[in-house]
This record gives sequence, C-alpha cells and structure tokens, in this order.
Amino acid sequence: MLFSYSGSANQIQGKLAEFMGVNDEDYPSLRILKPADMKKFVCETPAKELTIEKFGAFIAGVKDGSIKPHLKSAAVPESQGNVVVIVGTEYDKIVKDATKDVLVKFYAPWCGHCKKLAPIWDELGEAYKDRDDIVIAKFDATANEADGVEIRGYPTLKWFPKGNKEGEDYGGERHLESFKKFIDENTEKKAETKQEEL
Repeated sequence: MLFSYSGSANQIQGKLAEFMGVNDEDYPSLRILKPADMKKFVCETPAKELTIEKFGAFIAGVKDGSIKPHLKSAAVPESQGNVVVIVGTEYDKIVKDATKDVLVKFYAPWCGHCKKLAPIWDELGEAYKDRDDIVIAKFDATANEADGVEIRGYPTLKWFPKGNKEGEDYGGERHLESFKKFIDENTEKKAETKQEEL
C-alpha cells in the first residue's frame, strides 16, 4: 500500500481529484485506488474521527472485499426526454432491464465526435419515443461510473438487447438511418415481421 497526499492546487492534482470523484467540499477525504482495475474506495469515517485503528479497518475492508468500490454519479435527472440520461446510480436499473432493448452512447462533454453525434442521437430518440420496449440513452462517462463499465474512447456505442445484458459494441455507420436499420433488425418488431412472412 502506497500512501500519498494530494490537494487540487495545480492541474495534475485537479485531474487526480476529478478522477477520484473528490470535490472541494469533500476535503479532507481518505481514498484508496487499486491500480490493477482502477477501482476507487471511499472511507466513510469523517477525517476528524480517523484513528490508526479506523485507518487499518478501512484498508482491511478494501483488501478483503467487504468495502465496495465507490462509483461516481451525477444527480438523477428530475425528468427525462426522448433520449434517456443515465447516471451511475441508475445504470443497472435502466441498462439491465430485461424487458427493454437499450442503445447507449457513452460520451464526454468535451469530445468533438460526441458533439457531432448529439443531434443524430436526439433524432434517434425522437424516432423511438413511442416504443416502450426500446431505450435510446446517453451516459456521461466523465461524471458517472458503473460497475463493469470501462470506456476507452468517446463516443462508445453499446447495444444491450433483452437477451444479452452484457452488451455488445455497435460498430455500424453513425447515421440516423443506419441506427434505425440496426435497431429494427435486432428487436422483436423485426422478429415478429419475419414470423408473419413465414
């Protein structure tokens, strides 16, 4: 275990704080980062109440798995539009819903390709707004985290059909008609049409 002290006085420290999910109002805060899988852990004991024993209990809890990783999450939106905004705390509830096919755009607000895709994504949400079994969603991966989700580039598009909540990468063209064709070919609507043709 390597111990380190950091604030947010310069750009490097600020990036570390952002990565760890530490805001100015959180200081002082005790955190652990496991580099192997980049999981982050938060000590729930207020800093002024920390003792050597509580320090040790926190470390032991992280090592034995009794303390779960801390995942960043933005606030849950008060209302949703045609494109569902997923935050960290709501990820499993929306993406893992076995009654819905879910197409998720994992994005970063500063990403140029993400900005270019945004109006198309809004049109896609509009196109499927009347389908209760299809969700067009977006997940700001700079402000939110979900267990098992590792995004290496932006935007990353993933399809979570009813029968595979592990998800699969969408690798097709990024045009409205391409998205619609993909969804129609991979949902029950298409399956029902094929059945009728038989």
